[in-house]
Amino acid sequence: MVFSDYTAIDNGQWTMDNALTFNFSELDSVQPHNMFINIRNDNTFQFNNLFLITELEYPDGNTTKDTLEYKMAKPSGEWLGKGFGSIKENKLWYQEKIVFRDTGVYKVNIVHAMRKNGDVDGIHILDGITDVGLEIEKSTQ
Repeated sequence: MVFSDYTAIDNGQWTMDNALTFNFSELDSVQPHNMFINIRNDNTFQFNNLFLITELEYPDGNTTKDTLEYKMAKPSGEWLGKGFGSIKENKLWYQEKIVFRDTGVYKVNIVHAMRKNGDVDGIHILDGITDVGLEIEKSTQ
């Protein structure tokens, strides 16, 4: 692992307009890396999936934006994350075999994009997400 950082979500209530930002720099510019988004949730999370919008900003100002969907629970309702007690941690793939060729500061912004079926407007306050993290590892392949 070459980078790991978490942001705690106040009272487990992630507001839609609260973009979480992770900054990193000085990674190996030749070897590929794998990036993961780590999500900790508790039993107040009401959904079996999670939609996120991510932005990866490169030091030169270029940005890539993705909308991602992750499964958080089995059809039975059992959480997919690991951990004992009411908090479960999910290590979710974000980018695979990415090479950080540019020197300088990279930024990753993450917001949730959850909405109820049939609703146009998103869920302003998403309950049950206690922490969001970003982890970067050197790729072994």
